[in-house]
Formats: sequence, C-alpha cells, structure tokens
Amino acid sequence: MMNQFSPKVSEILSFSREEAERLTSASVAPEHIMLAILREKSGPVWELFNQWKVDIDNIKKEIERILQEETIAPSASVPDMLLNEQANNILKLAVLEARIQHAQTVDILHLFLAILHDSSNNGAKKVMEENGFNYNNAISMLQQRANQPKNGIGMADEEEMDDDMMSSSSSEGSNNAKTTQAPRTKSKTPVLDSFGTDLTQAAAEGKLDPVVGREKEIMRVSEILGRRKKNNPILIGEPGVGKSAIVEGLAQLIVKHLTSPILFNKRVITLDLTAVVAGTKYRGQFEERIRALIKEIEQNPDIIVFIDEIHTLI
Repeated sequence: MMNQFSPKVSEILSFSREEAERLTSASVAPEHIMLAILREKSGPVWELFNQWKVDIDNIKKEIERILQEETIAPSASVPDMLLNEQANNILKLAVLEARIQHAQTVDILHLFLAILHDSSNNGAKKVMEENGFNYNNAISMLQQRANQPKNGIGMADEEEMDDDMMSSSSSEGSNNAKTTQAPRTKSKTPVLDSFGTDLTQAAAEGKLDPVVGREKEIMRVSEILGRRKKNNPILIGEPGVGKSAIVEGLAQLIVKHLTSPILFNKRVITLDLTAVVAGTKYRGQFEERIRALIKEIEQNPDIIVFIDEIHTLI
C-alpha cells in the first residue's frame, strides 16, 4: 500500500516547525511534533486524552521544559526548519502504523501512536508515560471504540499473520493441505509479499518515477548482479542522495529488457526491515521471520532483494 500523508499531518508538521522556532530549537524533534498535536482541540487523539483524563497543560509544560534544557538558537526560518533523525523516524513509524491498520492515509492518530511506540524513548513519549499514558493504553481504547478492532504494531493481528506466513513458507504439508491453501495464497512468496514491495511490478504498472542522472550507477549495479560470484552490490551514501532511486531505475530497466539477458524476468523486491521488526513481542520471533524470508528467497532464484537500511540488522 502506498500511504500518503493527510493534509492534517502536513499542518501538524508546519505547527511543529513553529514550535521549534518559538522554543529556539535547532531542528524539529518528536517533542515539537507532540506539542503541535496538542494544539488540536478535536479528533481521535483529543478523544483519547479526554477518555484517559490527561492533563494536557501539564504535559505541554513538561515537554517545553525538556526542550528548553536543550535549546540552541535556530539557524533557519520556519519553512526551512529541518526534522532531526528522531522526527524522521517518527514519520516512518507513522506510515507503518497506517499500513498495519489498513488506512489509506497517514493521519494525526498514526503520528501520535508512532511517538508513543518510538524505541528511542523521546522526551514526548517519556512525559506521556510519566503521566500514566502509553502506547498500549491508546491501542486498548481504540479497540474498545471500534466495532472490529484494528490493532497497532505488535498486537494480535501481527501474531496471526506470523502463524499464517510461517505455515505457508516452511510447511511441505500433505497434498490435501496444499489444495486447501491454494485458493488463499497464489503467490510463491507470501512472506516477502507481506514485508516487501515488488518494484518490478510497480515499474510494469508505471508507478515508479523516471530516474535521471544515475544511469552510470544503475548499469554498474546491473553488471555486478550479472556476475557468478561476488554479486551482491552495496549502495553507500548520505540520506537523500538517491540510493533507492538506483534500485527503482534497475527495476524499470529489467521490465523494459534493457539489462543483461541474465536479469530478464527477475523480480526486484525491496524489503521493509521496519515491518519485519514491528510486532515482534517474544524472543525469537524476529529470527523466525528472517528464516522464513531466507527460505523463500532460496526457493525462488528469480528474486533480487533490496534491503534498505541494512546496517540496522547489526
């Protein structure tokens, strides 16, 4: 699913830049995003606060105190104020929240849940937890209000999905079992389909933007993939320089048959490590998913896997 941010989220990000300038911060952090969310006097987040009887004014003061302790004079105007690494991670988590809840757009609620679920223990999350409100509280209240509960990261739906995927990827099973599963899972790669995006399919459907100025790098990657040995290229560079664009460009060339014939009909799948990690509640669950992914890749030699942010595996 290709999630888009709602206009409300764009408004919140604009407000967060204003908060960063007001508090003379060098960049926008999760705390500024939370302060912007607290400006809202309606909507699902406001309803959660009312239901839990959260003291919003007290939370604002505590978050502002944390930010003032780290104050640095801003070097940019409000429109140019950049999000720091933690804030960017919050946006990525918000996309994942929306994806798992099958939402078409990323909204303020997903942004709020992402702050509460952030593993880096940002100041906003810390203040909320000190006031007795955490991620699990939010999910529980959302489930109570929904006719059909929509779970967040790490809830029951994730576990059920794991059970289905492990059985489809690892079970040789009997013929009867295969016959029963056939209508449900036509794909040979259910685990990869759940945690990845098929770039060649997206290219064939015209969903990828043209890649300009990276022809040399794309052809170099194509050459390396065509080797018999030492054929695992690694793309290294600063954020935003176009590493992912190189892979998208490769997928487009494969679809158009403009690469070496050895790459014809290959599938380029980008693996979302954030989704693989999300929802792992008990020990060994992450390893189970990785083993299932490796098995599918071994059984399907036509697949080229692109692992974004591969350093996070260490």
